[in-house]
Amino acid sequence: MDAIRVLLVDDQQIVRQGLATILKYAEGIEVAGQAGNGEEAVRLAHELQPDVVLMDIKMPRLGGIPATRQICAELPDIHVIILTTYDTDNLVFEGIKAGAQGYLLKDATSEMLIEAIHGVVRGESRLDPSVARKVLKEFQQLAVAPPTQSPQRHPGEALIESLTPREEEVLQLLVEGLSNKEISARLHLTEGTVKNYVSAIIAKLQANDRTHAVVTALRLGLVDLDE
Repeated sequence: MDAIRVLLVDDQQIVRQGLATILKYAEGIEVAGQAGNGEEAVRLAHELQPDVVLMDIKMPRLGGIPATRQICAELPDIHVIILTTYDTDNLVFEGIKAGAQGYLLKDATSEMLIEAIHGVVRGESRLDPSVARKVLKEFQQLAVAPPTQSPQRHPGEALIESLTPREEEVLQLLVEGLSNKEISARLHLTEGTVKNYVSAIIAKLQANDRTHAVVTALRLGLVDLDE
């Protein structure tokens, strides 16, 4: 299998150098290039066609969120992971809405970063635990449909096809942040079967990816959240 090619985007050269050093020794990953701002990131994404972009948020000329939005719209095969020191609610939600499949903080361990890169290429989403809690709490508050009523319809949205009991079970584990491998172990299913369930859930919820499916499910009150 070819190495995963990563584009590093950060306005601080020392940060880019540190990330490059970490990834240099990561199996199956190579650094395809580096950018110091969002405009350069978009240009290099087109030129280099990396598999993954590690994107900072606060940068000159063009910030990480609009750069992410542009890359995801123009180059949908590229996976973007936001890597930042900021975990404020508005930035987290704007990053996810822009299309990022991962949102990590810069104090993440090397192992977490490397696994996130491999994970998004496999089609999974990766959120820093503190970021995940913010997302869950926010959409728990927005899930206003009473449990005694069907939460299948949201103002301004089309009717969503009902999930099967097994799909609901898989969806609940997606919300808890489990990977396909972890779900397969929990439910005693093959990873291929889990992948099929996840694809069906994404299609039925009219979502773009796993993260969007989780957000949609939380907003519609389709799942329960443990405190």
